[in-house]
Amino acid sequence: MSSRTLPCWVALGIAGLAAVGSQAMATDYTTIVLSTVVARPAAEVWKDIGAFCDIGAAMKMKCTYTSGTGGLGTVRTLAGRINEVMVGQTPHSYTYTQQPVLKDMYHATVDVEPAGPGESKIFYRIVYDQSNLAPGQTKEKYRAQHVRMFTRALASMKQTVEGTSTTSTSGSDAQ
Repeated sequence: MSSRTLPCWVALGIAGLAAVGSQAMATDYTTIVLSTVVARPAAEVWKDIGAFCDIGAAMKMKCTYTSGTGGLGTVRTLAGRINEVMVGQTPHSYTYTQQPVLKDMYHATVDVEPAGPGESKIFYRIVYDQSNLAPGQTKEKYRAQHVRMFTRALASMKQTVEGTSTTSTSGSDAQ
């Protein structure tokens, strides 16, 4: 092989490795957006449900801070086994991911938006990669499991905020 053709072979080899690597990194991100309307202004709603560990009551799990005090960078542990780190925060929202980051790259945001005079809308927005789910887990089963779990959490938040057991949670399967 001449010294002139060697760079061509090296370039072809790198291109081939890049193609194989990009196939292995194929993703299939999808979202679940759930919401419920509550009869209280957003600032008041956020006071009741906006602390990073308030989700523990909504999901009926013990929640403790294992690092931080509830702000950006705080790590919470749910049910003694699920570690989540807050990666984003605004006055009426927070975003978190699980730690260590799972194969599904799960991230979620809990937020409250004004929805009219004296009303607000609580959202639970979830983003995850459905291309690499656990063995035996189908996309449909995984989605349904998360919709059920977080619909119940929203209903509990609504009850906390309004002091009622009425639920009017809605969802969309935007993808």
